Amino acid sequence: MTYKDFEDLPVWQAAAQLYERTDDFLENAPPRLRASFRDQLERAVLSVSNNIAEGFERGTTNELLQFIYISRGSAGEVRSMLCLLNRRPWAKPRQTEISNIKALAASCSSQLRGWADSLQNSEIQGQRHLNERSRRAYEQQRRAAAMQKRLLANLPPNHPLRSRESESQISKKPEISNLKFEI
Repeated sequence: MTYKDFEDLPVWQAAAQLYERTDDFLENAPPRLRASFRDQLERAVLSVSNNIAEGFERGTTNELLQFIYISRGSAGEVRSMLCLLNRRPWAKPRQTEISNIKALAASCSSQLRGWADSLQNSEIQGQRHLNERSRRAYEQQRRAAAMQKRLLANLPPNHPLRSRESESQISKKPEISNLKFEI
């Protein structure tokens, strides 16, 4: 699926929800929670959504990947801080809330990893590298791969061209449309 705005990305929406839940938690945080811990947690949780947005607005796949990894690192930082907080006896009454926020951070991290994996296997270098000629070439390559896949599907099961290797090579072709990044 293609997205034109980072706000429409499911992972950005999850990161926004992570911020909202963390902000609610911090608003009613136990008095023993140090200001420095609170500030660092707030910075880390904001970094998740902000780096998704910044990477999405960049012009190349490599730049996007860099910001996805930064965002994923921030989600890991949020989880680490919440794990440490869960170890404190005075935070036990909020353990369920902390665990729910931690699970949301883990979900963001997982989604970011999946997105990064899909981008790393893409032949497209990003919208900055796309011009009319490269779009046409890519579209022609995609159509040819689809036609080859349809032809292979119509061959008898025992036909030599229908080996696992042939089918797996065809299924590895990237599917990107328009000029924006895909998830």
